[in-house]
Amino acid sequence: MFQSFRYILGVFLCMTFALSPLAAQEGDVDLGAKLFRANCNQCHNKDMKSDLTGPALGPGLEAWADYPKEDLYDWIRNSQELISQGHPRAVEIWNEYKPTVMTPNPNLTDTDMEALIAYIDGVYSGAIGGPPAGAAAAATEDQAADSSNATYLVLGILFVLVLLVFILWNILGRLKEVSAAQEGEEYQKSSLRDLFSSKSAIGLYVLLIIISGGYFTVNRAVDLNRQEDYQPDQPIKFSHKTHAGLHQIDCQYCHDGARRSKHSVIPATNTCMNCHKAIRKGSTYGTAEITKIYASIGYDPMNDVYIEDYGDLSQDSVKAIYTAWIEDQYVTDQGQMDARGEQVVQEQWEGIVNALTTEVKPQVQGPIPWVRIHNLPDHVYFSHEQHVMAGGVACQSCHGAVEEMDVVEQHSPLSMGWCINCHRETQVNFNNEYYEIYTHYHDEIKSGTRSGVTVEDIGGTECQKCHY
Repeated sequence: MFQSFRYILGVFLCMTFALSPLAAQEGDVDLGAKLFRANCNQCHNKDMKSDLTGPALGPGLEAWADYPKEDLYDWIRNSQELISQGHPRAVEIWNEYKPTVMTPNPNLTDTDMEALIAYIDGVYSGAIGGPPAGAAAAATEDQAADSSNATYLVLGILFVLVLLVFILWNILGRLKEVSAAQEGEEYQKSSLRDLFSSKSAIGLYVLLIIISGGYFTVNRAVDLNRQEDYQPDQPIKFSHKTHAGLHQIDCQYCHDGARRSKHSVIPATNTCMNCHKAIRKGSTYGTAEITKIYASIGYDPMNDVYIEDYGDLSQDSVKAIYTAWIEDQYVTDQGQMDARGEQVVQEQWEGIVNALTTEVKPQVQGPIPWVRIHNLPDHVYFSHEQHVMAGGVACQSCHGAVEEMDVVEQHSPLSMGWCINCHRETQVNFNNEYYEIYTHYHDEIKSGTRSGVTVEDIGGTECQKCHY
């Protein structure tokens, strides 16, 4: 279950918003765009055609087509009340997503809902900002063709430039030859080698090298840590898809620092043991991966105890404990120990050593050396607590659909521009006593002249907020 209900809100809005095309056309698409950025943009693909963290919004417009729009509005404003009344569609959705409760939205007006539907339908159909859903493949082909055409264009320009240099060199040579004949002097025609090895040419080469070097250096510096899709192998084959997806373990159960500190923190092995003291064999790798946890912290699964003075044991003693455990489980599964079992025991022990030891950590005992994926520059201040608690930002907004990843990768670029765009688009929850000082914004919201307040409105794009 996700720590934030914003995702579920987005899912239900996506699956339930469905009015007739005429009703959708009547909505204010500008208002709808603002509502989309405030409620849906963090979890749903803005093309309305593809799944992201949440499902595609475009296809979800039909879920309530057989019911009056007033029922849909009642669902959005207070889903639990409609469920308690036994509404068929409401009960159907509840049975699919319970026990997660959709956050009530009593402040959304009929106009707001129509505007959001109009915007979603417009983007999905291609009337707003892009091609219709059926043109996705054609668009991809067009992009590939454009890229190919651009390559040919560059090559063509280079060819023309080389041709012009050759023509100008010949013209210049003829002019010098004519001038020499008029002066009665002997003219020595220069070769192409002389042309490309002249001082002017060498100066041009140096200039091009400086420009190219500066360009690539700046680009690479700008891309520092923007390692999208970076997916390193971890010492333990921990599957977020199994834990956060299949078993719906809340992100903050393991990354408990996210709600109370700047860092989300890497889970301590003690946290793993809360479950794996009882769950001793994995569904995919059996004892191979979970035994690494035991060997790290010093838990003896054979006797169900933590080993005293575990850090002082020799590697041979540690090996004896965990190879005995692996062998015992193999015999339990296969009925006897055989040559294959001996190979399994040896392979799993080697896996433990390779996973838990490094150049600076020669012992198996001790913390698991997880490989860091997300790494902001030192001059950037970012607080998980502020975003998770005050902002109510879902983990998936920055980290992608982690619950669908077997091996976690960096989903977002985490660049300054990416953060600023989020601050410009994301509306803050103004029902918070911290924001009571912004009386003029509250007055504007009450009067209807303002639909919401973004992070930018309260200073979220000021340099000092992240670089003080």
